[in-house]
Amino acid sequence: MTKYLSIILATVALIFNSCTNGQSTPSNNPSVSAVEFSKKITELPNAPLIDVRTPGEFSQGHLKNAINYDISSSEFEKQISSLDKVKPVLVYCLSGSRSTYAVRYMKSNGFKEVYELYGGMMKWRAASLPETTDRTVASTGINKQQFDNLLVTDKLVLIDYYADWCAPCKKMKPYLDEISKDMADKVVVIRINADESRELCKELKIDAIPVLQIYKNKTLIWANTGFIEKEAVLNHLK
Repeated sequence: MTKYLSIILATVALIFNSCTNGQSTPSNNPSVSAVEFSKKITELPNAPLIDVRTPGEFSQGHLKNAINYDISSSEFEKQISSLDKVKPVLVYCLSGSRSTYAVRYMKSNGFKEVYELYGGMMKWRAASLPETTDRTVASTGINKQQFDNLLVTDKLVLIDYYADWCAPCKKMKPYLDEISKDMADKVVVIRINADESRELCKELKIDAIPVLQIYKNKTLIWANTGFIEKEAVLNHLK
C-alpha cells in the first residue's frame, strides 16, 4: 500500500465524523444525485460500477452489476489500478464519505472521468431506486409495523439511526446508553441499525446517519442529522 493511500484511508476514518459526503465533497469531484447516477449507469453500460463498502455491507444490497472494491482493504489500490484510467468509472458507498475519498484517490492517480453517487446508497434507497443481492439475505432489522409498535408508549421515544462503522454514531452511543438508564422513567431509547433495517430507512426517508428523532404520542416532534452533543439532546427531552 502506498503512503498516499494510507493517508487517504486515515482521512476516511476522520471524515466518518460526518458520515455523509455533503460539505466534505471536494468541488472538483463529479458528485451527482441518485437519479443522475442512475442515468449515468444507463448511458455508460460498459463503465465499471465500483462499490467501495465492506463485503458485509455489499452482501446486504448493492447496485446491479456493481463490483466490490473495499476501500478499507489492503487490496483496494491494486484493484483500482486494474481499471482503465481513460474510460469512465462510477463509484459509490453507503452515505458518501468513502466514495468521496475513493474518487479523490483515483483522480490523483490519473483517472480522467469518475462519477460519484452523492449521498451513496442511502440517497439511492430514499429515491426508491432498485438494488439487488448476490444471494438471499435474511432480514435482521425491523419493519414498519414493528417500528410503529415501538412508538406505542406514554413515554418519549428517542430513536437513534446508526451504523456499526460510523464514528459519530460510536461517539454518541455512550451518552445514549446513559440517557436510556438515567431517564428510563420517561424516555425510551431505541437504536436502529441502518444497514440492517434498510427497508425501514427507505420507507421513513432516512438518507443519512447518524439521525436522532424524538416521538411523543407517536408523533415526531424533533429530529437531528449528524453528530450532536448530549446536552443538546437533553434540552429536547425536558
